Amino acid sequence: MESSSLLSQFSFRRSPEIRLNGRNHGRAASGFVKVPQKPWHRRYVGTQPCLATARGGFSQGLPGVGDGDGVIIVDHGSRRKESNLMLSEFVTMFKEKTKYPIVEPAHMELAEPSIKNAFSSCVQKGARRIVVSPFFLFPGRHWNQDIPSLTAEAAKEHPGVSYVVTAPLGLHELLVDILNDRIKYCLSHVAGYADECSVCAGTGKCHLYE
Repeated sequence: MESSSLLSQFSFRRSPEIRLNGRNHGRAASGFVKVPQKPWHRRYVGTQPCLATARGGFSQGLPGVGDGDGVIIVDHGSRRKESNLMLSEFVTMFKEKTKYPIVEPAHMELAEPSIKNAFSSCVQKGARRIVVSPFFLFPGRHWNQDIPSLTAEAAKEHPGVSYVVTAPLGLHELLVDILNDRIKYCLSHVAGYADECSVCAGTGKCHLYE
């Protein structure tokens, strides 16, 4: 997977303590997970990297998404209409759960809406700061180069509007639960105890190959 190819180039360290308005809010990331790569090589990754809550920040009292912000959730984009529709469905789920007023989907390439169009849509709805969140697992060329470049190009048409490109999903304990749920459900389907999930429905791909 291309997006994982640069992971070994990233070093992680414990986040410094955050101070806001003279108050100590603790560390941005708490707890570490040992990620074994080679017997002589270990890296430590925070279990809560760059994640925010709907109540405004990754720690209570820290700033988060506000009324003047627009969020763009961007994936790679696909020639398959079904894949692109899934991002739109996820954005709807995300908006309903977080209650953020301005949330737009975007595809890096191959499909619309583009990052440029999503950026413009956020501004038209009143956003003065754009938060671009890559819907990718690991850091790679798309996160390091392509998405920042496309976002910078989009921002040129909207002077006075700031933006930030957040980190990808990365390593997080909740992803373990999500992957495990997917494995269990697919095995239940293969065993005849569950219907096809919404991803596999109609494809006939989720079966045991012998």
